[in-house]
Amino acid sequence: MANEKKTERIVYSHFEKSNDIIHIEEQASDIPKIDKSLKSASKKGTGKGRPEFLITYNKNADLIIVIECKAEITKHESPNRDKFAEFAVDGVLLYASYLSKDFDVLAIAVSGQTKQNLKVSHFLHLKNERKATVIFGDKLLSAQDYLDGYLKSPEKFRQDYNTLLEFTKKLNEKLHTYKILESQRSLLISCILIALEDDAFKSSYTKKTTPKSLADFLTKTVSEKLEEANISAKKLENLNIQFGFIKTDTSLSTKDKVLKELIGEIDENINQFIKTHEYFDVLGQLYIEFLRYANSDKGLGIVLTPPHITELFAELAQVNKNSIAFDNCTGTGGFLISAMKAMVEDAKGDAEIIFNIKTKQLIGVEYQAHIFALAVSNMYIHQDGKTNIINGSCFEEEIINEVKAKKPTVGFLNPPYKGDKKTDTDEFEFILNNLECLVDGGTCIAIVPMQTALATSGKVLEFKKQLLGKHTLEAVLSMPDELFFNSKVGVVSCIMIFTAHKPHDKKVETYFGYYKNDGFEKRKNIGRTDVYGKWGEIKEKWVNYYKRRKEEAGFSVKKFVTAEMEWCAEAYLETDYSKINDEDFEDTILNYVTFLVTNKLTNNNG
Repeated sequence: MANEKKTERIVYSHFEKSNDIIHIEEQASDIPKIDKSLKSASKKGTGKGRPEFLITYNKNADLIIVIECKAEITKHESPNRDKFAEFAVDGVLLYASYLSKDFDVLAIAVSGQTKQNLKVSHFLHLKNERKATVIFGDKLLSAQDYLDGYLKSPEKFRQDYNTLLEFTKKLNEKLHTYKILESQRSLLISCILIALEDDAFKSSYTKKTTPKSLADFLTKTVSEKLEEANISAKKLENLNIQFGFIKTDTSLSTKDKVLKELIGEIDENINQFIKTHEYFDVLGQLYIEFLRYANSDKGLGIVLTPPHITELFAELAQVNKNSIAFDNCTGTGGFLISAMKAMVEDAKGDAEIIFNIKTKQLIGVEYQAHIFALAVSNMYIHQDGKTNIINGSCFEEEIINEVKAKKPTVGFLNPPYKGDKKTDTDEFEFILNNLECLVDGGTCIAIVPMQTALATSGKVLEFKKQLLGKHTLEAVLSMPDELFFNSKVGVVSCIMIFTAHKPHDKKVETYFGYYKNDGFEKRKNIGRTDVYGKWGEIKEKWVNYYKRRKEEAGFSVKKFVTAEMEWCAEAYLETDYSKINDEDFEDTILNYVTFLVTNKLTNNNG
């Protein structure tokens, strides 16, 4: 005879081992907020909900685990998940929908009467989200594994990232009120984040009695921390100059509590995000957000690549623990951080390999002094004070030789986009520079304006000839039209992938992908974001199709190309007419007109 108590005993004994980090309650909770959430959550539609188990964490009040058990595996889940009293999945999702008004909820449905035949389903329903998502698989895990998986999940990241952006907007408004320049705001944040790595600073900054003494304490701490990390004397002098404004800024060094409150807010809202989501270019995203309210990143000489694209680069390049990554237009270090993440993951916990990755296998060159300071800060915050970030021009012979000596195998770059001046450096010149520094057979991936790929004459044609004469064009991937929307830059872009020091074989086809839909949508005050969690699946398709050079009508194609031809998927794709309707036609025409205007390709004489 089926006995649900057997199932409950199995589950209880499993979680009882983790009593040092969790608190287990049955049927009801002594926590008022949980009790209130369940008051009208009855599976029969009347009265209070009584799940088998409610589990809370001693040191993480945001997450609650709710568990529903059934003796028979046939009662695990109904087809429509609407028989709440009869099926484990149906019931636990009902409870989660009520609890998620106040908590992030891990809902676990368990059925079966033996450990060997136990059936388990997991769902994560984040606070204030509309629905739950499947997570973790079909086996019971330890309480610590559940907590770690929850904190590192894509769903939690999206929630935390949106919260971070909301805080950043408020922080930006506050810094504007204090009249701190847009270009200095990220430097201030990075300085504070470095100081918060020091236990002595973190425990004593609130005791400083004057704004001036706190400003001095902050900058002195940062200088000492960077010196301890073996930052060279020349780099350290540059960084001290960049952070020097903090000691003289009127608001920060003379107004009571301003700097002290900023440090506290940044510790709570930004530092905690960094600790949870370790390999994410937080400073880069702050830089974008702060400058959205100024001119534009492009006007200030930099267009930062969205983080999901920097991670895409690492996957396209098949970065691993042995890779040596190089970015000759480093910016805030987004590409290097994504490369570091992939390399460290591949190291699988080997401390010696991870140490070498962080100290020897990441190379960057950044020309602008204040951006260089952000890149070094970013690497330090990611526990890498010795990364080879060089301040100077990537075209200097001395720097080229220094980079070559480190034998980079993978090159990433988002070069400064050429303006209207004839003297501006062309994007292809930066690509040629990156390729020159790579070892034979190395992979270079660059994101550039589409108009660069379309050019078939003039100076750009000569650069294209140089590229094919020395290197192989493996692929060109057309990117979403509004990829740089968050940076207020209206450029349509594409990704180019090259193999270094292997002349392009005219008998080998180049892969072209129409990678226009990344699943991101625009939201007020947030910009483009992965609202519905589509990116993971889309990225997997993009990477797999590129690796296999797979063709699909309307999405990807292989083509023999020369320097005189347009390098974009749109020029060669076959159309799958069975999927086209009137709305698609109208959208395409509008997008094409927008593309022509954005890239200044219209004929104004008409």
